[in-house]
Amino acid sequence: MFKKDNKLKRFDFILFFTTIILCVYGFIIINSATMSKASGSEPYLKTQIIAFFLGLAVMFVLVMIDFDIYGSFYLPIYGVSVALLLYVLINPVSASEWGDVRSWIAIGPVVFQPSELAKFGVIISVAKFIDINKDNIDEPGVLIKVLAFAFFPVALILLQPDLGTALVFIFFIAVMIFISGINKKYITIVLIIGLILLIIGIATFFYIMQDYTLNEDYRFDRIVTFFYPELDPEDTGYQVIQSKTAIGSGMLYGRGLYKGVQNQLGYLPTKETDFIFAVIGEELGLIGGIVLLCFYGVLLYRLIRIAKHAPNMFGSLIVTGITGMLLFHIFENIGMTMGLMPVTGIPLPFISSGGTFMLVNMVSIGLALSVGMKRGKFDPNDF
Repeated sequence: MFKKDNKLKRFDFILFFTTIILCVYGFIIINSATMSKASGSEPYLKTQIIAFFLGLAVMFVLVMIDFDIYGSFYLPIYGVSVALLLYVLINPVSASEWGDVRSWIAIGPVVFQPSELAKFGVIISVAKFIDINKDNIDEPGVLIKVLAFAFFPVALILLQPDLGTALVFIFFIAVMIFISGINKKYITIVLIIGLILLIIGIATFFYIMQDYTLNEDYRFDRIVTFFYPELDPEDTGYQVIQSKTAIGSGMLYGRGLYKGVQNQLGYLPTKETDFIFAVIGEELGLIGGIVLLCFYGVLLYRLIRIAKHAPNMFGSLIVTGITGMLLFHIFENIGMTMGLMPVTGIPLPFISSGGTFMLVNMVSIGLALSVGMKRGKFDPNDF
C-alpha cells in the first residue's frame, strides 16, 4: 500500500510549487474581490485557506500511497459518488438559500457540492473500468458498457440540473476514452454526428430568432444573450457586459490591485467565483492575465508529462482525466468572462472562492503526484 521506494527525486516539485503559486495568486485576488462586501474578505479567505491546508495534508498522504490501491476499490468509490449524486436529488439544501439548482447538500454545519467530490471518484472508477476492458474496448458491446458506466453519473448531474458541471464530466470522460486507444472510426462517427448537430442547432437558432422576443424561455434567453448580450443589459446579458467592461478597462497593466472600479463598486456579479478572471483583467491587466495563463500552462504541461510516463494505463487515465477536468474549467471560465463561451457557472481552478472546489483541485493534484511517484527512470524535473 505504501511506497517503499519513495525517492525524493521522483516528486514533481515543479507541479507542486506551481500549484502553491496558483493558490497564493487566488488568495490575493479573492481578497480584492471580496473586500468591498459587507462581511469583508475574512470569511472568504478563511474558508479558502482552511481548504488549502486540508487539501495540502491530503495531498501528502496521497503521495505516500501507491495509487494502484484505488483500482481495487473502484466499485465502492463509484458507488459512493453515485450515492452522493442521488442524495442531492432527494435532499438538497433549501432552494431559497442556494438557488433553483439542486447541487448542494448539508451534513451538519458543512454545506458542499457532491458533484465536485464525485469528479475524482468518477475519474478513478472510470479509469479502472476502461483499464479492465482496454483489450476489448473496440467491441460495440464493451464500448456501450463503458459509456453507460461512465455517463450514468453525468445523467444524475443533468437532473439537478447542472449543465455546466455535466459538461466538465463529459469532456474529461471523452478525453479518457480517446486516450484509451479506441478505434478511430468511433471518433470519426462522433465528430460527424457532432458536426451535423451543430449545423442543425445553428440553423434552428437563427430560425427561432426571426420571431423570438426575450423572456419567452429563460434557457433560450441565455443562448440569445450569449450572442447578443446587449439585448438584455439589465438581466441575462448583465454579467457578460460588466465582465467585458472590467477586462477591457484594465488594458495592459490594469488599474492596480484593489483599485478596480467595476470590482470595488460592486458592478461585477459573482466576482469571487465565476467572474474572478474579470477582477484579474481589470486590476492586473493583460500582463496579470498572461502570468496566470503561463502558470496554468506549466501545470497542464507537467500533468501531461506524468500521464505520458505513467507506469500503466490506469495511472495514465487518472492523470488524463484530471488534466481534462482542469483544462475545461480554465478554458470555459476565462472564455465566458470574455463573452467567448456561454455563462455556465464554472469556477476557475485554484483561483475562485469555494472550499469544496479548492479541496477537490488539491486532491486531484495529489493523485497526479502519486502517479508521478511511480514512474520508472523518468525524471520530471528535466525539461
